[in-house]
Amino acid sequence: MILSASRRTDIPAFYADWLLNRLRAGYALARNPMNHAQIRRVPTSRDAVDCVAFWTKDPLPLLPRLPEIDRMGHRYYFQFTLTPYDRTLEKNLRDKDAIVKTFVELSKRCPVLWRYDPIILNDRLDIAWHAEQFNRLCEKLHRHTPQVTISFVILYPKLKTPLIRRVTEDEIAELAGRFAEIAGQYGLPVKACCEKTDLSPYGIRRASCIDRTTVEALCGCKIAAPQDKNQRPSCGCLASVDIGVYNTCGNGCVYCYANHSAGSAAANTRRHDPAGELLMGELTPGEKIVTREARSWKEEQLSLFT
Repeated sequence: MILSASRRTDIPAFYADWLLNRLRAGYALARNPMNHAQIRRVPTSRDAVDCVAFWTKDPLPLLPRLPEIDRMGHRYYFQFTLTPYDRTLEKNLRDKDAIVKTFVELSKRCPVLWRYDPIILNDRLDIAWHAEQFNRLCEKLHRHTPQVTISFVILYPKLKTPLIRRVTEDEIAELAGRFAEIAGQYGLPVKACCEKTDLSPYGIRRASCIDRTTVEALCGCKIAAPQDKNQRPSCGCLASVDIGVYNTCGNGCVYCYANHSAGSAAANTRRHDPAGELLMGELTPGEKIVTREARSWKEEQLSLFT
């Protein structure tokens, strides 16, 4: 099983103690985001988890806990989103130069895959600005990451702000060409996450954020995990089990897809107990818990049962 922590919220930044407690306990409880009454008991032991995929904009709070996670025997890597935006768009993030230093420090411990997303255009953030900033970050990060994943902002209905506008097909093409050229100067492959536009003419392939090559390199063997059917059709990720909760991230990004609003996210955060089985809230009497089947996707282990 591949454990995802998490597409739904920034666990490394805000819930590191809870995560460590759940790894120690060997399980976590997770509600189905589409059906609040469905609760799964997800195993988190080393025997059940082939690797952990972390998603974050700032893993600094988790760094001191990584030695214990290492001693547990867990293998892990990070999808690390690092953009050049200031607090106009990313309200609660630390100074970006400091986050770059955290990126470099983390890369000494494990694979760190850089994400430059979402790409947002407006009157101030134009194509020339992105090209300049992307080049600056490539220069700082190319020795510390094997690739960079890009995506263009999606205008969800709730994103009613003049800070974000639709990116045209012509702009996507121009930026893709510029980014591929810039990253190529640093020997850095560029991939695109769930983009409908075919960017292969610019040498940009489809990204798989939970990627077979990465997971197999971590595990040291072939992985038989199927493609994740719960993601968008254009997603190339392997199947994983996510233990996060939507509407609980404290980064305060204006473009966030996972939070309904800053106020509701803050209210949910107050319901967090680092010692709890659930990331957010508590069980109520009569709620049914279903144990998630734990199955290693390692082919060397699967062969023992065939």
